Amino acid sequence: MLEKIRVRFAPSPTGPLHIGGARSALFNYLLAKKTNGDFILRIEDTDLERSSLASEENIKQSLRWLGINWNEGIDVGGPFGPYRQTERLDIYRKYVDKLLEAGFAYRCYCTEEEIAAEREMLMAKGELPRYLGKCRCLTPEQEQEYVKQGRKPVIRFRVPENETIIIEDLVRGNVTFESNGIGDFVIIKSDGIPTYNFAVVIDDSTMHITHVIRGEEHLSNTPRQLLIYQALGLKPPKFAHISLILGKDRSKMSKRHGSTSVVNYQEAGFLPEALVNYLALLGWAPEKEEEIFSMDELIEEFSLERVAKNPAVFDMDKLNWLNGYYIRESSVEKITELAIPYLRKEGLISDDISAQEYQWLSQVVGAIKHKVVSISQIPAYVKVFFPMEISVKDEEAKVILAGEQVSQVARVLLSKLEQSEEINPASVKKMLKEITKELKLGGKLVYMPLRVALTGEMHGPELHDLIAFIGLKEVRNRLAQTLPEVIS
Repeated sequence: MLEKIRVRFAPSPTGPLHIGGARSALFNYLLAKKTNGDFILRIEDTDLERSSLASEENIKQSLRWLGINWNEGIDVGGPFGPYRQTERLDIYRKYVDKLLEAGFAYRCYCTEEEIAAEREMLMAKGELPRYLGKCRCLTPEQEQEYVKQGRKPVIRFRVPENETIIIEDLVRGNVTFESNGIGDFVIIKSDGIPTYNFAVVIDDSTMHITHVIRGEEHLSNTPRQLLIYQALGLKPPKFAHISLILGKDRSKMSKRHGSTSVVNYQEAGFLPEALVNYLALLGWAPEKEEEIFSMDELIEEFSLERVAKNPAVFDMDKLNWLNGYYIRESSVEKITELAIPYLRKEGLISDDISAQEYQWLSQVVGAIKHKVVSISQIPAYVKVFFPMEISVKDEEAKVILAGEQVSQVARVLLSKLEQSEEINPASVKKMLKEITKELKLGGKLVYMPLRVALTGEMHGPELHDLIAFIGLKEVRNRLAQTLPEVIS
């Protein structure tokens, strides 16, 4: 019988959920869902100075927004809790005692200044900085003397000498490290709080994690963790270290390449399904050349065998394209609901809008949603549909508005609008075609001056949508500003 796959996402709550962390969470989630396994959310909060509940809430909210839900862990509970490291200190203590008793760990009384001097000396020699083992073989008397001096010890793991450590990585193949380059590392700090490399081993083992899928930056931690597994006689999980995310210039992803946290994309009006689709393609290649995947399709297609070891390049243009696609494919009602907070922020609509106003607004959003790549762009595109003062600033636009046929075109449009029983995009489209025929003018001599007269700009929404949704009264108001001779 095959072992049930159990994976985890274990962020440190020291800031908002990073885009790289979100991708790691997604890959873990996809593997769990594909295999009917368990996805666990654990919080690694042993960095007491930087950890915060606000960051933890941001991480949870961001994951849920992406559609990544956990069936075990913080909030939901489970059989292997607690799921916050600071609530598991008694568990860690038992395993530390085992290592001390078996001689795999020891108390180190070296001061920070002594450690810093040792690092500088090694670096000056061109060697890797590591702890050289000054406290490895202290006598009980030496320990007592250090205690009398008031020194608080850390606990270090005793790294075996002359060993080759092989990591069987599901993405990178076999990766080897030499134990002599590691040095005895701290597993418990002087305040009694475990370090990452120790706590993660105990957590993953006691929570029966079978696969650890995480970023490439953790690869160098893995030999230390394997040594702890070995010393405690615990079975290690299978490791899969996924590639770094780089900017277009091939440097480490930073704010200059685009926002680095999930909440920034949410606030900017990206759809979660677009961001999930994009993150999945960062370092994972589907078998076919398709690029559009729902979460269910990703679950069906995902496999660690198709995760690349090469760095993934974050391409903002590609994400914008994907988001624009999902906006176009979404219902007008959905996009209108998502746009309302942005429209309120810009002062275009009030907190309470009537059913009639909502219906009008959804028609306006429907007229422009194919043009935007994020929800936050919608106010800029729909502003022209709201009552406004027109100012023609562009010199080319002024020339267009001064054409000898312009006043006649505007008068005929007004006449047709006044006589029309119903004004909608279809009827206005018909009117505009009639004007070109009746006045024997090319479309450019009709459409462009009307656009400039009604918006002050040479580009914007479809003219028939604009005229239909602003209505006769607003058409009059705008022509009175740009072509007063037509109204008088």
